[in-house]
Amino acid sequence: MSRRTFLGAAALGCAGLSSGCGFTGSGDALRYWNLFSGGDGETMKAMLDAYRATHPGVELEDVTLEWGDRYYTKLAMAGAAERAPDVAILHLGRLPAFAPGGLIDEMRPDLLRQAGIGPEHFPPGLWRKSVRGGKLFAIPLDTHPFVQYYNTDVCRAAGLLDEQDQLRTPTGQDGVREALRAVRRATGNAGLLLETTGDGVGPWRLFWSLYRQAGGDLFTPDGARSALDERKVADVLGFVQGLHAEGLAATGMDGDGAIALFSSGRAGFFWYGEWEVQTFLTAEMDFGMTRFPGIFGPPLAEADSHAFVLPHRDRDERDHLLVYDLIATLLRDSTRWAEGGHIPAYLPVTNSDAYARMHPQSEYRSVIDDVQLDPDVWFAGSGSRLWTEMNSVLGPAMDGRLGVDRAVAQIRDVVEDLLATPNPTA
Repeated sequence: MSRRTFLGAAALGCAGLSSGCGFTGSGDALRYWNLFSGGDGETMKAMLDAYRATHPGVELEDVTLEWGDRYYTKLAMAGAAERAPDVAILHLGRLPAFAPGGLIDEMRPDLLRQAGIGPEHFPPGLWRKSVRGGKLFAIPLDTHPFVQYYNTDVCRAAGLLDEQDQLRTPTGQDGVREALRAVRRATGNAGLLLETTGDGVGPWRLFWSLYRQAGGDLFTPDGARSALDERKVADVLGFVQGLHAEGLAATGMDGDGAIALFSSGRAGFFWYGEWEVQTFLTAEMDFGMTRFPGIFGPPLAEADSHAFVLPHRDRDERDHLLVYDLIATLLRDSTRWAEGGHIPAYLPVTNSDAYARMHPQSEYRSVIDDVQLDPDVWFAGSGSRLWTEMNSVLGPAMDGRLGVDRAVAQIRDVVEDLLATPNPTA
């Protein structure tokens, strides 16, 4: 590991390596890092306990770290210092930053086969994203897409449900506006909740969903130059800003506020990540979920994927087999993982009757075949610089605090500045 790569690992985030990162296993022992908190964290702990019950001879230590740059800094520094865990969770959108610099190790397809894992078990798009330079670096656990929640009672009152009491999903710009107007007429409230303030993830997810529906790209396929289509950016931002201007979308919402307001039954629709499904089930509200609607084109939706990776460290064949058996065990148990809203990446689970019986979780399953992952550049992925810098422009532009023309110019500047920033691990 070069000095440049080690220093580059530190530059990927803002936190240093904690003194507790080192681990030297002996015999059948595994150390696993993840970033799952809340309901996801409890579900993962239950899955790990199930693994322990069936693998009494393996000493499994799991460590949960804070989501975001702090997690990725620790993971990068651990890999650079060769003091890494045996296996860890990484968002696939972060793979371009980790794989080229040697911070994670490639998988062994021959040994994966022994654990029953192969490309045929995963959606082709997620598997392709897991490969860099012809080498496999990740095994997807799930995909977590941008979705549409709807309040069944409100939408029924607005005449938006069919004979089976299912939503007739609005499509196109006019169709969405008309549906939101119907909700406003029925309730007197704004029909839509979405996140435009705070430090959350909503603005980027909504923008990337709509912009990709319109056929837009940010970068050339090699990630070296801008491919920004300013007309399409303006159209997307103008549409969302228009929803706020007409009073069809509630203004000034951060993520927590939007979640609370939807839980109270005061809106017809909520556009957000699928991971809040348990929040609304716990609230015992009558709601459903669908794929994000096609507004500028096909119903494409932004998504990322939690994936298993091998942080850089020395491994023998036995070490690989232990890790792959753990991964395979968790994949086979991912019906449980789907309870939190994530779509299992492991197709034997995703296509199973057990998953089909899960509602509303299975109702947006089809999006897994065409999810829109982040651009393939080192500064993209969950909690990345791309998200942070784009959100500072997108949120104000979406709710009308920033004019569309100025927003387009600022987005152009963000794209050019990021392209001019050297990859710290290259």
